[in-house]
Amino acid sequence: MRDEDKHSLTQVLDRLDELTDQDKVSVQQIVEKLGSSSFASLMLIFTLISTSPASAIPGLTALIGIIVATLVLQMIIGKKTVWLPGFLMKRQFDAAKLHTAVAWLRKPVGWVQHILRRRLTFLLHRPLFLVPLTLILCLALFMPAMELVPASGSIASAVIALFAAGLLMRDGLLIILSMALMSAIPVLIWQIGFGGV
Repeated sequence: MRDEDKHSLTQVLDRLDELTDQDKVSVQQIVEKLGSSSFASLMLIFTLISTSPASAIPGLTALIGIIVATLVLQMIIGKKTVWLPGFLMKRQFDAAKLHTAVAWLRKPVGWVQHILRRRLTFLLHRPLFLVPLTLILCLALFMPAMELVPASGSIASAVIALFAAGLLMRDGLLIILSMALMSAIPVLIWQIGFGGV
């Protein structure tokens, strides 16, 4: 059993919250806390941060996009343990803001966890699984550009978080839902960024 299969969604939040009793929390500390083979847990926690009030931090959307793209690329090529470059590992978050974000996320995450269950798990195996992974990779690579459109990064992060939750809880139906929502992102970004033009 992989590390990520041992964690519920709320347990992932609990593990992150355990790090917030200090001034700063680094990406490396988060990786070490969740486990170096927990791709889904790491993808979930970073994208949840980007959907929380902490997403107002300048550059956060770009940072999360780069981290998620790196994680997904490693999943595509079949790596068993997470590797992130040093400049990403050293990036830090304000611990107080992370604690606030975790508290804000507990209710929606608890609600989502309540409805999840193992189903359509064949979608989580290769070669079918490479399709959503590739789409998530493309979305993550586009996230740095979303810094220019307010709220668009949070929308993209929410969709990726749903995908990660589906992967973590082995719920293929949530994977399908996340892919369906992803198809609507270009329209939403256009409406947010240019709808009033």
